[in-house]
Amino acid sequence: MHAHEAGWAHAEGARGPSWLQQLTDINDLVPLLWSSTARKNDEGALEVGGVDLRDLVAEHGSPAYVLDEADFRARARAFAEAFGDYDVFYAGKAFLCTTVARWVAEEGLCLDVCSEGELTVALRAGFDPARIGHHGNNKTLAELRRSVVAGVGRIVVDSFAEIDRLVAVTAQTGRSTRVMVRVTAGVEAHTHEYIATAHEDQKFGFSITSGAALAAVRKVQETPGLELLGLHSHIGSQIFDTSGFEVAARRVLALHAQVSTELGVTLPELDLGGGFGIAYTTQDDPADPAQLATELTKIVEHECRALDVPVPKLSIEPGRAIVGPSMCTVYEVGTVKEVGLDAGAARTYVSVDGGMSDNIRTALYDADYSCTIASRRSEAPAVLGRVVGKHCEAGDIVVKDEFVPGDLSPGDLLAVPATGAYCRSMASNYNHALRPPVIAVRDGVPQVVVRRETEEDLLRTDVGA
Repeated sequence: MHAHEAGWAHAEGARGPSWLQQLTDINDLVPLLWSSTARKNDEGALEVGGVDLRDLVAEHGSPAYVLDEADFRARARAFAEAFGDYDVFYAGKAFLCTTVARWVAEEGLCLDVCSEGELTVALRAGFDPARIGHHGNNKTLAELRRSVVAGVGRIVVDSFAEIDRLVAVTAQTGRSTRVMVRVTAGVEAHTHEYIATAHEDQKFGFSITSGAALAAVRKVQETPGLELLGLHSHIGSQIFDTSGFEVAARRVLALHAQVSTELGVTLPELDLGGGFGIAYTTQDDPADPAQLATELTKIVEHECRALDVPVPKLSIEPGRAIVGPSMCTVYEVGTVKEVGLDAGAARTYVSVDGGMSDNIRTALYDADYSCTIASRRSEAPAVLGRVVGKHCEAGDIVVKDEFVPGDLSPGDLLAVPATGAYCRSMASNYNHALRPPVIAVRDGVPQVVVRRETEEDLLRTDVGA
């Protein structure tokens, strides 16, 4: 977007992006964007898991994250069934709490964590450590020791310094550990630069091109106490095109074959990472798990045949693709104002009681979201709207562009779909906001799985008198 002296809201596209569709009925839901149980009732109010969001807000307040348990479990099962011969690791960084970790275990998935805090939650949930993978580009000695002692199933190493730390930990504890080597395949995934993770100029992994990856594999293989499982590749997030996976698989499997030839080692496993995209708006067209499984398996089998190597045990790491569509966020409208734009155009600014403290993705990644009126039916004509938060930032935007009812007013409820991934997990206390609760819903029953923060929580770490 080009700079404009009157401000970014007046820049090109202020009338709305070309992909933005105006629904025939402003009260309708676009099913692709919502969890499977979401529906509008006869009064136009949004129900999720059989729970009327008006009743949920009356009891628990707003903003609130609403997690559809049946939808989450169904998506987890869909990945487990489609990728039947794979190990499917739920990427906990997308969203993790004790209850979700238990759901993941009950649906037969493994769990990927990337911090000691996420590991703590997993262990609290009783998750089998042997089914946990530990990621992270700068794991401390304490984190590595915790994983090794707990018996975590695999640690994905990311640097030579980390390998040295892990060697020290295994020597001190007298325990061995299974290791995967994260490699950088040099792939430019078609996604935002901050969530593309396989190009050369970034912090993750060992470069295949420079030879660092082969050197890391050699070091792990030669080190007592470290059991080399295989290679790990993750090309980014919110990816719809499997061509990036194809290029990455070709390069990673070439290294896999090189390890076999030069080191005489047949690596038993290969992790293709995650990053599968979901629909945030009508411009998104994600693949279903069965399609992804077919395409990824075909890619790997083709490359293995070309290299004359056996197909290794494969694993993937969906996070967003499971929890993203399973959650929505409900807000209360506080202020509505019409702002005149160039050439007689106008935009309706709708301020809600949350914002970038509960969803930073719009500000951080220029992410697009949708929304719907959640508390009533409207017969008013649609107007171009922008849903904004209550924080002291011009970039505090929740939904950049959406058609909203022209009679939207203070007290109405708005719901934003597809907020399960990286919203609550990246939430902050900016402006000393209290982070919202996560309320699981199923069969008409709401259950608080992460409670709303209180002022006492906010002040607990403030040690001033």
